[in-house]
Amino acid sequence: MYIDFLNNYLTIIIFLGISLVLSIGFIVLNLLASPKNPDPEKLSAYECGFEPFNDSRMEFDIRFYLVAILFIIFDLEIAFLFPWAITLGNIGIFGFVSMMIFLSILTVGFIYEWKKGALDWE
Repeated sequence: MYIDFLNNYLTIIIFLGISLVLSIGFIVLNLLASPKNPDPEKLSAYECGFEPFNDSRMEFDIRFYLVAILFIIFDLEIAFLFPWAITLGNIGIFGFVSMMIFLSILTVGFIYEWKKGALDWE
């Protein structure tokens, strides 16, 4: 039983062992070979090249989050088009009609957000 386990999983165990040794080796090599002389500019907070004006925990305008969420939603929905386009020949008319329904719902949502002013920046 134990021999069968080793026959089936020995290559995976060897691969995991080699990757663990390499990962730890690269980290140790980096710690030993990296320079240890940071200057004050390197240790300062980077904010577009300017000194920070306020506390970093200040509130952001909700429009930043709204635009980010809308981008993610539409970007993920558009990502569904690539596998659909590749398999369109195999899925036939049912796949075409279902994607047209999906795209029409996407278009209605986009028009709704546009009319509500979610995409306007003031």
